[in-house]
Amino acid sequence: MILVTGGAGFIGANFVLDWLARNDEAVVNLDKLTYAGNRENLATVMDDPRHVFVQGDIGDGDLVSRLLAQHRPRAIIHFAAESHVDRSIHGAEAFIQTNVVGTFRLLEAARTYWVGLDAAEQAAFRFLHVSTDEVYGSLAPDEPAFAETRRYEPNSPYSASKAASDHLVRAWHHTYGLPVLTTNCSNNYGPFHFPEKLIPLMIVNALAGKPLPVYGDGLQVRDWLYVSDHCSAIRRVLEAGVPGEVYNVGGWNERPNIDIVHTICALLDELQPRPDGRSYREQITHVKDRPGHDRRYAIDARKIERELGWRPAETFETGIRKTVRWYLDHPEWVARVQSGAYREWVRTQYAHG
Repeated sequence: MILVTGGAGFIGANFVLDWLARNDEAVVNLDKLTYAGNRENLATVMDDPRHVFVQGDIGDGDLVSRLLAQHRPRAIIHFAAESHVDRSIHGAEAFIQTNVVGTFRLLEAARTYWVGLDAAEQAAFRFLHVSTDEVYGSLAPDEPAFAETRRYEPNSPYSASKAASDHLVRAWHHTYGLPVLTTNCSNNYGPFHFPEKLIPLMIVNALAGKPLPVYGDGLQVRDWLYVSDHCSAIRRVLEAGVPGEVYNVGGWNERPNIDIVHTICALLDELQPRPDGRSYREQITHVKDRPGHDRRYAIDARKIERELGWRPAETFETGIRKTVRWYLDHPEWVARVQSGAYREWVRTQYAHG
């Protein structure tokens, strides 16, 4: 059995679904169900006896300790995090509480549990911390991509909180011996992505006839990773990663934001044309850039390929087509997540993640 934190969110839910589709090992899924956590993401496995869902906070050390004692997982895969840059700019405290304090309490519960295992179980146990390339800061156009040896230079409250959590995970390994693994991934996209991030926001707004807000000149560059590829990388790191090591996970897809928006518009023009026959590109609107917006991220994913034999299966062209098709095929999911907190946020903020 494994314990997954944040398993009702975008990446976590995709991981749980992929995991249960590929093997019979059970999953305990701990999620607080904040605005971006959605039990409907897990609808196909909610009645599966291999899936134990628990609504709760990683910051609740007593709860985590009880779950570990009861279910005795062989690994913890830690997705749970506040992850939206714009939200962190306007309200940093939640990011500190979840990403820093929450990770600390999870590590402490894991350490206590691990110490109580027998020698063979201790040797087999893993704590896999899922992090972001944003901890490395911003790249100039001609700089090499982020390698695992890149120094940390976080530029937003979100990335600073994730950097802090990475350092805690590293310290718990070097100080206490806890067998940890860390992955730093590039921008994910795919099914179940909450529509405040760039790709789902563009799709949802385009179909609703709303403006497609692009920050500044739109030339901010990101590396894009299809979420099922990220899930396969995490499975591989869990299986064969060396405790204490960091593995960067990227899609080898560096593209400016404006190119992403143009690609989405072209796919929608093909798959669901506007009634007036005009292009969705006419809805693009350039808006004031956000504070401290990093200009470029890029992941050097050669280490995970060299040492663990992992490469992404999807190109950007195949992944983005699958993503647009998924949103077109699931309008009811979009409608449900557009209620409440999401509508309130979108009224006042343009969000690109």
